[in-house]
Amino acid sequence: MTGCQGEMVEKDFHVYIEDKDRNIILDEIVTTLPNGFMDLWLPRDKKYTITISYEGMTAEGELSTFEGDDTCITTMQLM
Repeated sequence: MTGCQGEMVEKDFHVYIEDKDRNIILDEIVTTLPNGFMDLWLPRDKKYTITISYEGMTAEGELSTFEGDDTCITTMQLM
């Protein structure tokens, strides 16, 4: 059995997610779990734009929830 450990344990991030129709899906503070990750549940078969902010740094990216898409995203970097 394996597991992952993120670097930013129990930290508060502002998470903003919009779908492609510009509907706001999430706009709130999310605290990372003891493993350093956050769980986000999004409706299936859609594309999203996500912005994550922490202490003046921001990461932006695109997510999608179609069959076969990744369910664990670890490539976004705060800049």
